[in-house]
Parts: sequence; structure tokens; C-alpha cells
Amino acid sequence: MTDFSALLQPDRGQPARFIEVVHPDQFENWLTKQPPRIRSVVGAHKITGKPGNRALLPGDGPEDWHALLICNEAENSPWRIASQGDVLPEGTYRLKDGSVGAAGLGWMLAQHRFDRYRKPEPEAPRVLLTGDPARIEETVRLAEATAKVRDLVNTGASDMGPAELEAEAIALAAMHGATITVTRGDALAQGFPMIHIVGQAATRQRAPRLIELEWGDPAHPRLAVIGKGVCFDSGGLDIKPSAGMRLMKKDMGGAAHALALAGLIMGSRLKVRLHLLIPAVENAIAGNAFRPGDVLPTRAGLTVENTNTDAEGRLIMGDALTKAGEAKPDLILDFATLTGAARVALGPDLPATFANDDAIGDAMLAAGREVLDPLWRLPLWDGYDEMLKSDIADMVNAPEGGFAGSITAALFLRRFVPKDTPWVHLDTFAWRPVAKPGRPKGGEALGLRASWAMLKARYSGG
Repeated sequence: MTDFSALLQPDRGQPARFIEVVHPDQFENWLTKQPPRIRSVVGAHKITGKPGNRALLPGDGPEDWHALLICNEAENSPWRIASQGDVLPEGTYRLKDGSVGAAGLGWMLAQHRFDRYRKPEPEAPRVLLTGDPARIEETVRLAEATAKVRDLVNTGASDMGPAELEAEAIALAAMHGATITVTRGDALAQGFPMIHIVGQAATRQRAPRLIELEWGDPAHPRLAVIGKGVCFDSGGLDIKPSAGMRLMKKDMGGAAHALALAGLIMGSRLKVRLHLLIPAVENAIAGNAFRPGDVLPTRAGLTVENTNTDAEGRLIMGDALTKAGEAKPDLILDFATLTGAARVALGPDLPATFANDDAIGDAMLAAGREVLDPLWRLPLWDGYDEMLKSDIADMVNAPEGGFAGSITAALFLRRFVPKDTPWVHLDTFAWRPVAKPGRPKGGEALGLRASWAMLKARYSGG
């Protein structure tokens, strides 16, 4: 993991080059105030004032220079100077206006590399100085959490199965003095039948399990965080086409978010009793794979007619939600790469957000706006609940027709949540298909910072 703490340092007046950020609307005015030699360099670099234009501009001496960036990002954007974080020469920098704020996060993440499968290129750090040292620790933790999600999702499925997710949870527990419980084998089949059935076709080395971590003072409000851990999704007997299977290593993206959020909660010693739950499976194909038409028992006592083996994520989440609700938590928050329908509706950047409580739903959206980690709320529309009807069981897992796919998936999950327990469900993509500054193509944390901001406000007033 990148040593993010080395990349953002307190400004004590040490030597540093400065980065000058100019808004496109101010470019012409800025340019008229520059000496001829600067205007000449700007012209030679074909800097026209468009967002993303950048150049190194000379100073008075032969070794004196500074960086120019044309940027239309908001001043509170984490990505305001991210494009500079991985292109400037090694060294120490400060912003000319002195205000780093949230931009320190993008600066650090721009220098993070996922290099598990190739030899890393040697790079010296680019250090940014900030006049607000009180924010450094929090910003470093956010960078570490974001990088954790990215790295876990980017890891190939052969190296990131249920056992590896369990190892991640064990390491996290050891770091923070938490306790771990893992249910597998006969105990899983009896206590969490949907998790067992979905994962039973995998090899013994990739056997299904429910991973649970508990931490914190039992006197504090109980918070359940759940992450979907489908380590690879073939689609089961309703097999996906090759194009649909290509990125299914990322189907454990919900678990990656949950692990990263748990790390933030424990690292900040948030005043909660944390209960982290990760149902971890591989949806494989073998002679004992579950079939379309099978009726599945559940921990909640309901029965589910399986109409699509590729709608397996909601099945394992149902058993985990049931277990979380049994402890009567103050809040349940879950992350899942659950439906393609959410991506059709909202694209890759906006996690579809569902809440059974308007106050908590509004708080989530407000937190996302505050930290520029946007969410979009979709309704738990009661009128669509009848789409889950089955002729032979209590419900189906995947209604026919394909209408409102992300909503009906959320309504399925709602069946396993206690009615009086506030619950938020994030149907997140966990992937960035096109690179942006500080945000490479690949695994991505979407909704993580918003969730953390909401939890801080709810449980610490900060």
C-alpha cells in the first residue's frame, strides 16, 4: 500500500515550488497581468484557458519555476489538482492560494498504483504542503480506504476468493482489536441456507462462508455494515455471456466497500458497536449448482423461488440482512454490486441509493453533496412489490419482464430487514470504465466517502 502519510505534510515554511490554479473564466484576466516571457511560454504550450491545460512556467532564476493548472473544479473538490499529482517532477509543492482542503485526497490518490501483477516503476514522491495540518490524518485515512477498495476490486478472482476476503477481515480485526466469527460448512447450510446454496458449486478451496466482525463498546449504538462478497459471478446455470463475465471479479465490490468503511470506523474510533457482515461466495457452475426453479429456504423462514441463478447477490444478502437485524441495530447500511439495471438508469458514477427512512436517506444524499461523492436516491416503490410474487413460494428472486430491476432487487432485500430498523442500500458499480485525474480505470470506491460522512455526522456530530 502506498505510504500516503508521506505525500501530505504540514506547511512549516519549508522550500517548495508552488502550483497556481486558475479558473477558465479568469484566464484572460490572469494572462494580461503576466510578464511577456510568461505569456510567451503560455502561447508556446498552446494554453488557451481550457480546463486541464497545464504548463511549467519559468521564474526569475535558472532553477526557479512553478506549475500552472487551468481548472474549473470546485474549490472543495477532491480532484481539483489530482491531474498534477502524477505528472509533476518529484519534489515539494504548495498551492499558491494556500488552501489545500479536500484536494489533498486527489493529490495522494493520483500517486497510488495497483502493481500486484507487474513490476512497479520507481517513482519518487510528490509532496504537497498544507496549512491545515489537522485535516491530514483524516485525509490519509480516506486515501487508504479508497485505495483498499480499488486494490481489492482490481485483484483477479483467482487471488481474491472467499478465503482471501476472510483473510482481509482477519487482518483488519487484528489491527483494531475486533473479534471475528466465520460460519461455513454444515453450520452455514443450517443457519444461512441461501449463502450456502449460492456458493455450493465452488471448489472446496473457495467454499462459501459468512464473515462477521464485531468491534466497539456494546453500550454504543449498534451499526451493521454489510457487503456483498460474490468473488466471481459466472451467472451460474443461467450463465453470463463472455462480455458480461469479463468484469465479474468486481462482484465483491460491496465487500470491498464494507471492509474499507469498517476500517474508517475503527480507525477513527467512532462511537458505535460495529457489526460487519460479508457473505462470501463464488457463483460457480458444477453438478451441484443451484437451478432455476429451485425453492430456497432462508434464515428468515421465508421461501424463495429461484427464477434466475444470475440474481444470486440478493440471495446471499438476504441471509446477511436477517442476521444483522436479529441484533436490533440502530442502522443497517449495505453495499452491493447488485444490478445492471442501476447502471442503465444512472450510469457508472451514481450509486443507486435506497432507504426505508426518509431522514436517513436525506442525510446520505446531503453527505454525498458535501464531500462530492454523489448518490442518487431511487424509491422503494410499494406498487412494485407484487412483482416478487411466486406461484409456489413466498417470493421470487427475479421478476419477469425486467422492469424496474434495481427497485425490485431492493424490495427483495427489504423483505429481510426489520420494519422498525433504519436501512440504507447502495447498489454501486465499484468500477470506473474511463480514467479521470486521480481516478484510474478499474476498481473504484463509489459511495464510500458519502457513507463515512453520514456516519460521522450521525454518531459523533462531526
